[in-house]
Amino acid sequence: MTSHSLFSVRGLACARGDRTLFAGLSLQLDAGEAIHVRGPNGLGKTTLLRALCGLSRPLRGDVRWRGERTSDLAEEFAAEVAYVGHLNGVQGELTAAENLERAIRVFARGPDAALGVAAALDRVGLARLAGKPARHLSQGQKRRLALARLLVLRRPLWILDEPFTALDVAAVASLSSLIGEHMAGGGLALIVSHQAFELPGIRDFDLAQFCKVRS
Repeated sequence: MTSHSLFSVRGLACARGDRTLFAGLSLQLDAGEAIHVRGPNGLGKTTLLRALCGLSRPLRGDVRWRGERTSDLAEEFAAEVAYVGHLNGVQGELTAAENLERAIRVFARGPDAALGVAAALDRVGLARLAGKPARHLSQGQKRRLALARLLVLRRPLWILDEPFTALDVAAVASLSSLIGEHMAGGGLALIVSHQAFELPGIRDFDLAQFCKVRS
């Protein structure tokens, strides 16, 4: 592993309760790269993603962004990473468009969002539902709305936990294309998914190789 990687992890260990899930984990990502984290249920894939984006603390290990420890960067790193977890984080009382407008007001960096609200909704196939309260959207539509936040925020690092949940085949292909465009623009992505998807250039990462201590 080089010291020049944009995003790097060395010797990471995480636990659930009193059980170590994995230890000695190392990986690296540079601009335009993506990793697909693989492994059966229970290994700690979600725990890993949450530790990498700063939502939980690992037992030990070093996570760096642009050469600096993410724990030292704090809010500066938080402004560069976009995390989509199992929950969509959609505000049911707001319309689809208002959800994105709120995300821009609260989270966007710089003077403008990366992509306008109307364009983002169109890109994920929700243009005709822009004015519909989010509570009336289907689970698949709510997932697409959550993923549209990736398009309106300026975040180079995407950390995606089961992003294709509740999406049909066409939507999976569309999202895969979005991730590919993100990579082509110099973005990075870490993805956990049990669903098959096509993304040229993505690397597989087998979490099981670091899970030698199991109860």
